[in-house]
Amino acid sequence: MNQSTRRYDTLAAAKSWNSNQNGSSSKPTMHVTEIFGENTLTLDELKARMPKAAWKALEKTIVSGEQLDLDGADAVAIAMKDWATEKGASHYTHWFQPLTGSTAEKHDSFITPNQGGGAISEFSGKDLIQGEPDASSFPSGGLRATFEARGYTAWDPTSPAFIIENQNGSYLCIPTAFASWKGEALDHKTPVLRSMDALNKQAKRALKLFGVETNRVISTIGCEQEYFLIDQEFYYRRPDLMTSGRTLVGAKPPRGQELEDHYFGSISDRVLSFMLEVERELYRLGIPVKTRHNEVAPSQYEIAPIYENCNVAADHQQQTMITLKRVAKKYGMECILHEKPFDGLNGSGKHTNWSMATDFGMNLLEPGDNPHDNMQFLFFFAAVLKALFKHQDLYRASIATAANDHRLGANEAPPAIISAYIGEQLEDVVNQLLNGGLKKSMKGGLLGLGTPVLPELPKHAGDRNRTSPFAFTGNKFEFRAVGSSQSVSFPVVVLNTTVTEAIDELCDKLEPALKKQSMNDALAALLRDTFKEINPIIFNGDGYSEEWQVEAAKRGLLNLKTTPEALPKITDKKNIKLFDKYKVLNEREVHSRLEILAEQYTKTITIEVDTTESIAKTMVYPAAVRYLKQLADTAEEVKDLGLDASGAIDMLKTVNDALNRLSDALAKLKKVQEKSHNESVLKHAKYMQENVIPAMNAVRDAVDFLERYVADDLWPLPVYREMLFVK
Repeated sequence: MNQSTRRYDTLAAAKSWNSNQNGSSSKPTMHVTEIFGENTLTLDELKARMPKAAWKALEKTIVSGEQLDLDGADAVAIAMKDWATEKGASHYTHWFQPLTGSTAEKHDSFITPNQGGGAISEFSGKDLIQGEPDASSFPSGGLRATFEARGYTAWDPTSPAFIIENQNGSYLCIPTAFASWKGEALDHKTPVLRSMDALNKQAKRALKLFGVETNRVISTIGCEQEYFLIDQEFYYRRPDLMTSGRTLVGAKPPRGQELEDHYFGSISDRVLSFMLEVERELYRLGIPVKTRHNEVAPSQYEIAPIYENCNVAADHQQQTMITLKRVAKKYGMECILHEKPFDGLNGSGKHTNWSMATDFGMNLLEPGDNPHDNMQFLFFFAAVLKALFKHQDLYRASIATAANDHRLGANEAPPAIISAYIGEQLEDVVNQLLNGGLKKSMKGGLLGLGTPVLPELPKHAGDRNRTSPFAFTGNKFEFRAVGSSQSVSFPVVVLNTTVTEAIDELCDKLEPALKKQSMNDALAALLRDTFKEINPIIFNGDGYSEEWQVEAAKRGLLNLKTTPEALPKITDKKNIKLFDKYKVLNEREVHSRLEILAEQYTKTITIEVDTTESIAKTMVYPAAVRYLKQLADTAEEVKDLGLDASGAIDMLKTVNDALNRLSDALAKLKKVQEKSHNESVLKHAKYMQENVIPAMNAVRDAVDFLERYVADDLWPLPVYREMLFVK
């Protein structure tokens, strides 16, 4: 089979899918209440399997952070092993999240040989509490020497163990932290847990001033995961999708998302079958997914859960991404999580909805019916905005990746300028505070639907603003700039830690004031001073407009458009001091994050450059040369017949000129790439952004031009119109 016919076989394969080929039609009806959490070792299940004394000790560990002794750990291990083996698990793994952004696991068997030549099933408290995977191949950012291989996984009792099934067996996953021999965090989980502890301490301190006693305050998140689905046949014909997760070449199709018909449209049978199986697997893991729908771009979709505490939600988010990719293969599709897989179409984000709540369910960001009367809400609301204003650089750096650079500011996602949308009602509250004091709340009113058949609906106090990177949406803040493929943990760490500091600083001012003034007077003065300081971060307008770029600069807001501009902010003195003060990351750990993120940026671009060159040289160039020969032969034959060959000659010249442009672009890309190796990882990243990426884009432009001219039966790559619309 020659290259030119492959795409048509691909089309045939894609269109041949039916609902029976994966056995999906024989699956039982999904009863969520019956299957929810069946593959997760819930606290109720663990409690039922443990001695009372051991359970109480574990409960203190989970609720109060008290250390669990080895006897208690042994009791947990026995219960965990019994539950897992009853479910068919033969192995267990310490499931952790290294600084690669994905998850890692090393499997060990429950089976231990005995002296009689047989085997017994064993799993001790020591096995549960600590593991020792080889850490040498995980990124450390200088936290250890490359020859230092020792790393430790430490059981996280606050996140439930779970079972992963395969058609040939299953294994037990135990969520763990991952640290170096010196105890420094080599993972994403450890800083999340530390930041939650820090926030708990300061939030409880603030609540006492309002007369509220609680055992614990937790930060909560719910992550809206966007993703693309394409047929596997297309995926494996696209080296760029396989190596980098995005199309490095590809001309704009005649039809993209212009008709706006995909968003919330009816879901095709194949995709719906996939979604139903994904949801079933997530429900079995105890992941409370709530929403599914078509997104804006063709072949783009979204799944969203109910809110959970940050640590568990971050674990569940990783499990969700893994499940999406695993289940897609069963339906002959690939799930693409990259932020911008198709140029010219909307990219994908992971809108992260964040709030704080007490252990008895009080949401600290719930305004109530009248925000003026809810002074406690205004205190915590101001704290979040204060954190955002002071550390806008950190918020931007926390979502800085090579992939997310393609999405931010592209009139489909928030701009790179960090600002907060708070809605009309709360903006009115802030303005009144700044102009003499609180008087009366602006009411939301009713939204009339224009017909007596439909009832009037309560109107939210503020509309939603999709152009804002950080929007207040009723009783939570939505960090809309988080990338679809990244771990949500570092953005959460930044949120938790910066808000911790803001609450701490506000309490330092409020506590002495309460010795001289009433709570209302002292708090009103504090809020007035705070909002006066942080008012520049509040913006309810169009974040896409050019006017906002100018206005933001006047307000002194940062506009860090690219990852190499944003990442150095991580190690600013104020940020090192912040993380160190609340014992979330020490200075070495902060520097390691910068080093790793910068390296990941340069490695990502390097992979894209090499892939672009390969596609251009080995696939596009040969196809264009074959077409050029066909045109030349045709022009010669037409002239021999005494006919006008100007049309063929014009096309011949166009394709030949395009080939020359491609050749020149490839030569320039090779030249700038050879000069890209600098000693400093940050300088290297900056050079890649300023020189290598533009050169790579020039190659793309030349290839995309040729795609529009080379004969369709000769073009070697699946094109956008096929990948996006063949389901």
